[in-house]
Amino acid sequence: MLAILNQTLELIKSRCSSRLSQKIIFWFFLSIVVIEGLILIPSVKRKEKELLAQLQEISSAKITWIIMTYPELSGEELLTQVAQLPSMANVILGGVLYKSNGSEIGNFGKLPELSFEQFNKQNKLTLYNGYYYDAVWEETQLSGNYILIIRQDASDVKGELLAYIIRIIGLVVIISAFITVTVWMALEPLVIAPIFQLRFDLIGAGEAISKDKEPPQFYSTSIKRKDELGDVIIAFQEMFRQITEAISARKKAELELQKSLETVQTYSEALDKELDKGREIQRNFLPTEIPNKPSWEIAAFFKPARQVAGDFYDVFEIGDSLGLVIADVCDKGVGASLFMALFRSLIRIFSAETRLRGNTSTILEANLPANGAWMGESPSTNLAHINALQAVSLTNNYVAEYHGEMGMFATLFFGVLEPSTGLLTYINGGHEPLFILHNEGGVKEHLNSTGPAVGMLPDLKFKIKQTYLKPGEILLGYTDGIPEARAADGKFFSGERLLSILEFPIDSAQSLLDKIAEDVIKHTGEAEQFDDITMLAVQHLSTQ
Repeated sequence: MLAILNQTLELIKSRCSSRLSQKIIFWFFLSIVVIEGLILIPSVKRKEKELLAQLQEISSAKITWIIMTYPELSGEELLTQVAQLPSMANVILGGVLYKSNGSEIGNFGKLPELSFEQFNKQNKLTLYNGYYYDAVWEETQLSGNYILIIRQDASDVKGELLAYIIRIIGLVVIISAFITVTVWMALEPLVIAPIFQLRFDLIGAGEAISKDKEPPQFYSTSIKRKDELGDVIIAFQEMFRQITEAISARKKAELELQKSLETVQTYSEALDKELDKGREIQRNFLPTEIPNKPSWEIAAFFKPARQVAGDFYDVFEIGDSLGLVIADVCDKGVGASLFMALFRSLIRIFSAETRLRGNTSTILEANLPANGAWMGESPSTNLAHINALQAVSLTNNYVAEYHGEMGMFATLFFGVLEPSTGLLTYINGGHEPLFILHNEGGVKEHLNSTGPAVGMLPDLKFKIKQTYLKPGEILLGYTDGIPEARAADGKFFSGERLLSILEFPIDSAQSLLDKIAEDVIKHTGEAEQFDDITMLAVQHLSTQ
């Protein structure tokens, strides 16, 4: 017995906890009460009329008995007989007798509120105020045609009506409660239980999806319904089926993607190793040791944008002179680095092996510098510089002839420096202008382009120029990675900013490159390096 009671209490508790059932039952109960209330109002009105009609029938019966018993009564006598009725019964409390023309004959007891004028003009026969009931009694059997308005005691009517209302309300509450409880009990198996089960299934489906587990057994699938709730359950099952199929497809795609990523990772690692080898090879093409000449300081800076680069610099000995090269091969990456090695090798080979044949004065006359007469102290020095600089034309013709279809070329500065005098004979093949700087700061001279980029077309002409690097002065060369270095907002470092740095006094070639590199790095910040950066600085030290 106790177990059954506990089960019943648990069932009631679970149903009471259902917010949906609470709302349904509340509105259902309220609707029944409202409907019953609408029915109750006219029922009470009808009951009130019945009770008043019964009261009036009693009074009419008494007056009719008087008239039938004493048919020859005059008006005054009739009023006397009616006035004696309260002593026999407490129904009639008073009244007023009128002639048909409205003149009052007399009255007795409590006077009614209903007047002859209301009866005559408004044809009003009754008046009820909750305690008294006034009614008109018109008697034509007497010769006088009298009109009698009586006041009747209606206090019992109000009590009986209140008792009637209480009985009806109690009945409404009992019926409403019974119907509500019946509907409430029916909601559990028909609506609430399936909804709760569907809720549990949704939670289980969500956990299975989020934790990537096998889908649970859904109890809602056992519910076979052909109504809207059944449609919801079917839609849930279809939704979960689509989700599980999508997840399975995603897992399959992820597995295939993982395999592809592993393959790509393998290739990437192999490529990185090859690029590392390429970087080491390219580093070997750059000077491992810069020739050390008395009264000269030579410094270089090299930072590729990728693992391998197209920029390069070179410093090498040509007899008693030094070859100075700074170049920028078009494009970046592996292709540019391969051509960088080619340009560098050709310049070195041709500059060491080339010897122009013929009379020295004739050769010098045919190759006069673009900026005037030869500045070298001896014809042999000038001739040696001419021979070395022929490497530019030979390199141009080789690249254009054998690799022209690839469209690769380089902007290149190649200068031959005589350390003993500071004489610099050079060709600038489309490269950024090099600067000769005062020791105190500021640009003394721009070494502008003397010909096109190297390797574009065969048989291009490259003019020779000469200048001197005097004690304390610095030759600065750089690639376009300096002025075109970009910050995160896209703003370029610019040539103007570079020139502003060069206005300050310079301690050494190395300190100059360090200052420029520091400013460029500060400008670019976290932005990705867009182009290779290369600098070469050569300072003629003071002989003091």
